Amino acid sequence: MAFCEDDAAAAGAGRTSGRSFRLVCEAGQRALVEALLAATGHVAEPEPFSPWCRRIVAEPTPLGSSMAARFGYIHIQDRSSMLPPLLLNPPAGARVLDMCAAPGGKTGFLAQLVGRAGFVLGNEPSPDRLATLRQTLSRENLANTATCAAADLAPLLPAGSFTHILLDPPCSGWGTLDKNPQAAKIWAGDKVAPLASLQRKLLATAAGLLAPGGRLLYSTCTTNVAENEEQTRFALDHLPLKTVPLAAPAGFVFEAPQRSDVCGVLRVDSAASAAQGFYMALYEKTGGEAYDADGALPGEVVPDKALLAAGCEPSGLPPGAVRAFGEKVFFLPAGAALLPAGLRYQGFGLGTYRSGVFRPQARARVLLGAGGPGFTEDSLSRIEALLAGQSLPAGDLPSRAGLYWRGLPLGFLTRKGARALWSDR
Repeated sequence: MAFCEDDAAAAGAGRTSGRSFRLVCEAGQRALVEALLAATGHVAEPEPFSPWCRRIVAEPTPLGSSMAARFGYIHIQDRSSMLPPLLLNPPAGARVLDMCAAPGGKTGFLAQLVGRAGFVLGNEPSPDRLATLRQTLSRENLANTATCAAADLAPLLPAGSFTHILLDPPCSGWGTLDKNPQAAKIWAGDKVAPLASLQRKLLATAAGLLAPGGRLLYSTCTTNVAENEEQTRFALDHLPLKTVPLAAPAGFVFEAPQRSDVCGVLRVDSAASAAQGFYMALYEKTGGEAYDADGALPGEVVPDKALLAAGCEPSGLPPGAVRAFGEKVFFLPAGAALLPAGLRYQGFGLGTYRSGVFRPQARARVLLGAGGPGFTEDSLSRIEALLAGQSLPAGDLPSRAGLYWRGLPLGFLTRKGARALWSDR
C-alpha cells in the first residue's frame, strides 16, 4: 500500500466517502493545509481522538490525487490504524522503534508525535515494502526518521536501546474483511499457527530492545484471539512486561476482551466504529538495563555552505547531520548515533553532492526556508500547470527555486535556461 492506502476504493465525483486521513505538517500549518484541501474542494471534519486526524465529508475528486496528498501534507489512513501511535504516546524527543513499519502510516505518525528532537527507526524486512516505506517518509518530509531491513533485529541492535516500540506484526487481517474478504479463508484453522509463532518471537525481541520503564504497543488488524489475547497472555507470562491499561479513545466502540484473564486491552468494534477491527495492548518493561551510548554518524560531511549555495535552509532540519554516501546525500537524525556500525540503515534522502555542489531533490521541502527565492502562488492554477509539464519564466531565480502556495513550501523547481519547471528528480 502507498500513501493513498484506500485509493483503490476512492469515491467518485461528489461522493462523500467518510474516509479518514492525517495532516502531516507542523502544528502551526494545520489551518493552511486544510485551506489547501479546500482549494481543491475537499472538506473535512475533525476526528474526536486527535487534533491531527480528519474525516472527509466532501470529496469531488479522489483525495489521494489532491494537491495536499501529492505534496505529502496528508496521509490517508484507516481511523483504527491511527490509534497505535496515539496509544503508545511517545513524548517529544523519544527514541522509537517501529518493528514492522511498511507502508509507513504509523511510522510517520510516530515521527510527528516525537517532534524534531525525537527519532524513529522504521524496520521492514520485505524489499518491496521497504521501498514503499521510504517513499512515504520521503514524500511527507519526515526527516527525523531512518529505515532498515532486518528479519531479526535482536542481534543487530543493543538491548535496552529504545524508550518506545511499536509492534504491528504480520497477522491474519481478519479485521479488514471489508477490503480483504479472502483473509479469513486464507488464514483459517492451523494456517495461523506460523503467524502466531512469528508474533511471539517479535514480542520477545521487542521486550529485549526496550529500555527499563519503556513502553511497547502491540497491535493487530485481526479479530483472532490466538493473535490477540493469547499473545497478551504469553507476554505477561514469559516476558519482563506488565500491562498498562488503555483508556478508550473518543469516537470508537470497543468489544470486551475474549479472555477473562486479560484486561486493559482494546478491541475495536469494526461495524460500530466505521473502522477496521483492531486489537491493541500496551506494556511496560520491568527490569533490565538501558543502553545510552551514542556513536558517530557515518558518511562524508556535507558543509552547510554547500546547502546555502543551492538556495537551501539547513536550519529547517532536525538535530542531526547531513552526510554524503557516494553522490547521494542523506540527513541522519541525531538519534541515529545509537545505531551500531553493523546495522545497515538509511537516513532521509536530501539530494546529490558532486564536485562540491549540492543539488536538492525536488520534494525536499524541509530545506525550503520561509519566503525564500522562488514562486509564491495564491491560487493553484500555475502550480497545476507546472505539474502538468508546463514551464514558467524563471527571471533571475537560482537553478533550484522554491515553490510555495500561500507561504506553504511545496518543493524545488528546476531552472532550464530562462524557464522554470517541476521535475520529481
